[in-house]
Amino acid sequence: MTDTSARQDLPAMTATDAPQGGRTLPIRALATAALLLAVMAVVYVFLYLPIVHIGLSSIAKNHTFPYPPRLTGKAFADLFGNQLYQRALGNSILLGFGSALVTVTMTTMATIGVIRFAGRRARYFVVLFVAPLFVAEVLVGISSLVFSGLFLGLPGNLGSAILANSVHCFSYALLIIATQLFRYDWRLDEAATVFGATPVQTFREVTLPLIWPGLMGAFLISFILSFNNLEISFYLLGATPTLPSVAWGALRYGVKPELFALATLVNLVVIAILIAMYLAMARGIAKFGHRPERQRAVG
Repeated sequence: MTDTSARQDLPAMTATDAPQGGRTLPIRALATAALLLAVMAVVYVFLYLPIVHIGLSSIAKNHTFPYPPRLTGKAFADLFGNQLYQRALGNSILLGFGSALVTVTMTTMATIGVIRFAGRRARYFVVLFVAPLFVAEVLVGISSLVFSGLFLGLPGNLGSAILANSVHCFSYALLIIATQLFRYDWRLDEAATVFGATPVQTFREVTLPLIWPGLMGAFLISFILSFNNLEISFYLLGATPTLPSVAWGALRYGVKPELFALATLVNLVVIAILIAMYLAMARGIAKFGHRPERQRAVG
């Protein structure tokens, strides 16, 4: 009788305790999710509220505090009518494009050499190539000025600024391209060589079509970094205006609506580039190369 009653009581106790535990777990999960959402919302507000504020200030008459905004296009009209800003925009585009082109060219050759041919010494080359990440941009600008002026006897100009910005962007581009080439199957190049392709033909017809997304990403990052750079370009360009130097000089006379319009245009261009890259990857236009044996190992 005692054993029978114990067996009958045990399910009743379990059924009583189960709902309490079932209620506790969802409450904790909901509290955790709510906390994570709140933190994420604060982070997004911290990151994007200044961009929204600058955008509203560029199209508002009351640009100091555009809430609610009274819309106007005077800031953009003054910006496009200013010859100094137009010259600065042209120089910044040349600086960004030239630096990105030099950076991607040199970084591609260096990354292929390190990943494919360096062997056990690859780690030492990687440390050497990534070292500029830990050097302040001001020091890069000053050292480039001293090297070009005292040792090479070259005046500060757009060419020296392109080379100096390429040094600064080299490490960023290396990490991007190395991520792409790490997944690349080098047996494709070997097969092309077996069938009589020259190294140039192999790179142009086999390697480049598979790794171009990484090269494009490195090019865009290098362009943006050089386009927005002030510290390095300031020491090497002298009186040659760029958008960052003109904006920095205009701040001495207060923040004018033209600066808000300029910042808004730069932000819109960067956002458009990011959206284009996302759409290219989402639609399969840009794909990352991979090694089949690694995919099978993961699967």
